Amino acid sequence: MINLLQSFKIEVPKGIFIKDPETSDLGKRIIKHSILLIDELGFEQFTFKKLGQAINSNESSIYRYFESKHHLLMYLTSWYWVWIEYQLVLETFALKNTEEKLKSAIKVLTRTTEEDSNFEHINEVILNKIIISENAKAYLTCDVDTENEEGFFKPFKRVVTRFSEIILEFSKTYKHPLSLASSTIEGALHQHFFQQHIKTITNCNEYHSVTEFYTNLILNTLKHEE
Repeated sequence: MINLLQSFKIEVPKGIFIKDPETSDLGKRIIKHSILLIDELGFEQFTFKKLGQAINSNESSIYRYFESKHHLLMYLTSWYWVWIEYQLVLETFALKNTEEKLKSAIKVLTRTTEEDSNFEHINEVILNKIIISENAKAYLTCDVDTENEEGFFKPFKRVVTRFSEIILEFSKTYKHPLSLASSTIEGALHQHFFQQHIKTITNCNEYHSVTEFYTNLILNTLKHEE
């Protein structure tokens, strides 16, 4: 964990992109404005043509970086989960009390996002909104098995694995740590979405946070397991 903190760099699986957008001004503008445009239009209405107009560049220039908008979405989701993994490690690695460590991990994975000034071309607050709405679309496709074999989902899988390890530190005999970890991460995104758009099917609101719900759920599950 200490090594991760010392050498931290956002690294997205290479097969997702054709040319690394972090290596040029144009690439960074593609990322910056794709986040803004997907947030404004939604992923379904988002196109490379519209993105090209937004950055005053030819549509063909975007295809030099990404072969499709699906790959661009996978890039954004992968970047986000690497960033979340960094926060998860940073906020838990020094904690010795397993319950406090678990609570801290739940907080990282279920809270709303604050902007990180270390990445000028990426608005993490808006990216978090996109993840809440669009994350599942990165893997709910007919190509998921091939893309998984090619390592495209490694950042998300690492976050799930790290969280499952923290769960096991707290409850060494719990039989379903990966299922609980992945369900919590995806479920928190759904609760945030419902809180914003379908309020009648969630109890999460300005008085009861998503973090409060999952902290209660997970601790009660682990403390009362048979």
